[in-house]
Amino acid sequence: MASVNNNSSGKKQLTVLVAPGGFVGPLMSAIGIGEVLRDSGHYRVVFAVRADWRDKLVKLNFEVELIGNKEQVVVKDSVEANVELVQVAIGNESLVEKAVKMFETWIEYIPVLEADEPYYRDIIDRIQPDCILCEHSTVSPTLINYECTKIFYHSNSALAMDMYIDDPRLPPSQLGLSLNSDKLLWKQYRSQLQKAKQNNYKLWKSWFQSHGCPPLKDNQFLYPSPDANFYLTPKELDYTDIRPLPDNYYQFDYFKRTANDDVFELPDQLKHKSGKLVYLSMGSMGSSDVDLMKRLVAILAKSEHRIIVSKGVKHDKYELADNMWGERFVPQVKVLPIIDLFITHGGNNSVTECMYFGKLMIVLPLFFDQFDNAQIVEDRGYGIRLNPFECTEQQLLQSIDKLLNDTKLAEKLSKASHRIQTEKQIEKIPEIIDRLVKNKK
Repeated sequence: MASVNNNSSGKKQLTVLVAPGGFVGPLMSAIGIGEVLRDSGHYRVVFAVRADWRDKLVKLNFEVELIGNKEQVVVKDSVEANVELVQVAIGNESLVEKAVKMFETWIEYIPVLEADEPYYRDIIDRIQPDCILCEHSTVSPTLINYECTKIFYHSNSALAMDMYIDDPRLPPSQLGLSLNSDKLLWKQYRSQLQKAKQNNYKLWKSWFQSHGCPPLKDNQFLYPSPDANFYLTPKELDYTDIRPLPDNYYQFDYFKRTANDDVFELPDQLKHKSGKLVYLSMGSMGSSDVDLMKRLVAILAKSEHRIIVSKGVKHDKYELADNMWGERFVPQVKVLPIIDLFITHGGNNSVTECMYFGKLMIVLPLFFDQFDNAQIVEDRGYGIRLNPFECTEQQLLQSIDKLLNDTKLAEKLSKASHRIQTEKQIEKIPEIIDRLVKNKK
């Protein structure tokens, strides 16, 4: 494989192509990994992204190659995609039916992935990467077939790895089932999901094989990497005590980005008020549901505490109460250290960042792995799970006060935070990739 450039020590740099796909969560994870590689001085880090992410990544001193072009992006933008997925989340269907809908939505993206292929081929031909770091759910046939070290990183819940490692010792993913729930139900639900996946699976498998990829295993939607698979779950919320993983799986407590380009100071509007600091963020997807945001704001308006709100893409469609401050974008990594409690949708980055800073959390899951994240947080005793659409005013407000008065939980979170920040697992990534690339050659 061709490597380019030397660092100041004269050591040859390895080129890593990062392909995070088009959604916010996987990109934030990729930035965290990319920063560690970039700052090691041993890697040239090149992101393959759509035009709407270019400026942010360039500002962070990454090289950027475009999937699509600046004038015409070939896929729906992230806001439109978020709204579609939220519609899947808020329907009246059962969680099993919602999970099936997610598979159907996935298949609809085959034309999008097909349109991306020429761009990936062109990028690879030009930069000749030593290593490809790709978000597991957006793996491209071109990236799979290229001969180099490949690392697929998993930005979802560890339970969602049942897409290629399904283990009956754990409940099926996407359903938010407790580890203590009825094992017979696990078997029934798993059978229903497998049956529902069949038609979609055949289309998915056929598309990959039409591009010369090796066959997927039966009912396996995604390719695990033969080299290395990184996944994002703090040890305290992992399942390896029940289901060990193969040796080429690497657990990381966080892929937290430094966010050194972000600045945050508590606004005067909240600085001079009383009460604890509570942060509300329903993620890029949940914040696009204006009715949901209005509902949560109305409840939290009755809290005695101060609320920071990440208003999201439709920030101009609703107003905040007097005990609140918020903007379209709130720099979460800068906000988390100063708050007392986090109300979150349960995205993997948010949960792991909350654990990193040792903060109390209430999880209001919307879709996919968020149900499982919310449940494992509750199962392991690190927070409370509530239904964002159905919880009562009393349930949410009382949950806030219950957690804020739980000194034992605060100590437990402080201990987890200390371990996570002391071990700094993410800093091992440059060494891991270096070893893998050398072994490949």
